[in-house]
Amino acid sequence: MTSESELIADCLLHDRTAQRLLYDRYKRSMYTLAYRITADFDDANDVLQDSFLEVFRHLDQFRGDATLGAWIRKIVIRKSTKKKRLVIWENIEDHQQESINWGESEINAAHLETAILSLPDGFRTIFVLAEVEGYTHKEIAVMMNITEGTSKSQLFHAKRKLRSMLTPG
Repeated sequence: MTSESELIADCLLHDRTAQRLLYDRYKRSMYTLAYRITADFDDANDVLQDSFLEVFRHLDQFRGDATLGAWIRKIVIRKSTKKKRLVIWENIEDHQQESINWGESEINAAHLETAILSLPDGFRTIFVLAEVEGYTHKEIAVMMNITEGTSKSQLFHAKRKLRSMLTPG
């Protein structure tokens, strides 16, 4: 298996085999991320293609501050959010200290995925970035060009909406 640094070096030399290997290594996880943000198969495919074109065009700018996967992930997030022209409601209410009680019932993974995909675009994006991808509100605020408070508010409302969709009866 080729190391990340060797793969990057070969891609910078325009080695098609290395480029294919890099694409194959990351395509599944990046497509999943794009789909979770866009909630549309065609949009996710477009985002994936556009993202990898940008990766190969700008790979020489990769500084290695994070892993290559993290760098690609940020490109995919940026492309996904631009694709959907997300509506983010600024600070609907301040819920920084409130938490959501998810209860103790078991949730079917497919049902949860469907519920997440049915969230409004802004809620879904913040939920995916925070709860699935593990970004902090500060990181989300920078990526989305919003305030941390808006990120927190969107996440709170996304969780509340999910809870209402997933609660039986």
